[in-house]
Amino acid sequence: MEKTHRFDVIIVGGGIVGASLALALSDSNLTIALLDKGKLKASCKKPTSTFSPRVSALTEASINLFKNLDIWPSILNQRVCPYRYMRVWDSEGTGAINFDADTVTKNAIGYIVENDVIHNTLLSELKNTTVSLYESQPEVTFDLDTLQKQVVLDDGIVLNGKLLVAADGAESCLRVAADIISSQKDYMHHCIVTTVETEQYHNDTAWQIFLDTGPLAFLPLPSIKKKHYCSIVWSLVPDQAERIMALDNSTFCELLQEAFEKRLGHIIHTEPRLCFPLKQRHALNYYRKNVVLVGDAAHTIHPLAGQGLNLGLMDVAVLTEEILRAHRRQDDIAGYHILARYQRRRKGHNITMIKAMAGFQHLFAANNLTVRWLRNSGLKAINNFPFLKELIIRQAIGISNNSPELVKTR
Repeated sequence: MEKTHRFDVIIVGGGIVGASLALALSDSNLTIALLDKGKLKASCKKPTSTFSPRVSALTEASINLFKNLDIWPSILNQRVCPYRYMRVWDSEGTGAINFDADTVTKNAIGYIVENDVIHNTLLSELKNTTVSLYESQPEVTFDLDTLQKQVVLDDGIVLNGKLLVAADGAESCLRVAADIISSQKDYMHHCIVTTVETEQYHNDTAWQIFLDTGPLAFLPLPSIKKKHYCSIVWSLVPDQAERIMALDNSTFCELLQEAFEKRLGHIIHTEPRLCFPLKQRHALNYYRKNVVLVGDAAHTIHPLAGQGLNLGLMDVAVLTEEILRAHRRQDDIAGYHILARYQRRRKGHNITMIKAMAGFQHLFAANNLTVRWLRNSGLKAINNFPFLKELIIRQAIGISNNSPELVKTR
C-alpha cells in the first residue's frame, strides 16, 4: 500500500540552489521536502588535500544570503579565497581593465569557493531543520488542470505538494513534465575546468584573458603549505577542447602557461581536467500553474563572468520572499499573483545578464580587425573612467536598492 506524505513545498533538486531554498524556508512553519537522486544526508566532509574542479565566484549579494542563513562562518572555516582585484585584457592588443575593491570601499570584490564546500555546508545545516530529505530518483506526475500533483519515489512513497519547485538543473525533468518551453542556444564552445599549481602567488586577483580561441580565466584559490593554486576556466571551440583534453599533464601545463602569458610564472602541476559543452538556456516562463523554476532549470549563461550560481541564488532570495509574504498573509503560496511577481522580479534581470554575456562572447570571439580595434579601444576607455569602473564593480557585487531582503546586510 502506498504511503502518502503532504507538504506545502516540494523542491526537486538538492544542489546548491535547491538546498539554499530549503534552508531559507526552514524557519517558517511551512512543511518542506527536498529530494534528489544523489546523496542528501551525507555528513559535511572536510575539504580534501586537492581542490574540487568546480568553483563559484560569489558576489556580496550571495555572501549576504549565506550570512543570513547562518552558514557563511562555516564556509569561511573551510576553504575560501577573496579576490580584491580583477585583471582583464585582450591578447590581441593593448586593451586592458584593472578593477580594485577599494574603488567601492569593499574588502573584496567577491570570494572564490569550491561548490562542494558550499553544498556540504548546506546539507550539514539542513540536518538541523525540519526539512524532510529524500534520496530518490523522483517520478513526477500531475494534472495541470486540477492542480493535482504527486511525486512518486523509488520505494513507492508518494509526496503531494501545494507548490513544486524545479531546482533540478539545466536538463530539468520537472520543467519538461510541466511543459514549460525553454529556448536554447549552443555557444559552440566547450569549457575546460581544473585546478593548477602556479609558480607565483596570485595576489588575490581574478585574471581573465581574451584569446582568439576564447576566454581563459585564472581564479585565485587559497595557498596550502606555501604552494599557490588557481582554478582555471578555459572556453574553446569543441575540436580544440578535444585536442587539449587529450594532452598529457606536462604538455597541457606548458600550453596553458603560454596562453596565460606566464603572468603567474610556470604552471607546476594540474589536477584532472573536466570538459563540458556551453549552452545558453532560458525558460519562456518561470512558472506554470503551481510549478516554479529556479536556478539552472530557468536559465543558464556563459561562464564568462561567473554569474550562473549568483543568478540562481538571487532566484532563491526572491522566491523565498514571495512565498513567506504570501504565507504571512494566509494567501495561497502557489497563487498566480505570487509566482507572477517572482517571475516579474527575476526574468528581466536574468535576460539582461544573458544578453550581456552573449554580447561579450560575440565581441571577444570575433577576429575581424575592426572589431579587435573597437574591443581594445573600449577596454582602454573603460579603464580610464573610474566612474564606469565603479558601476561595473557595483553590478558585479550584485546588490541594488530593490534587492530582496535576504541578500542585504543586516
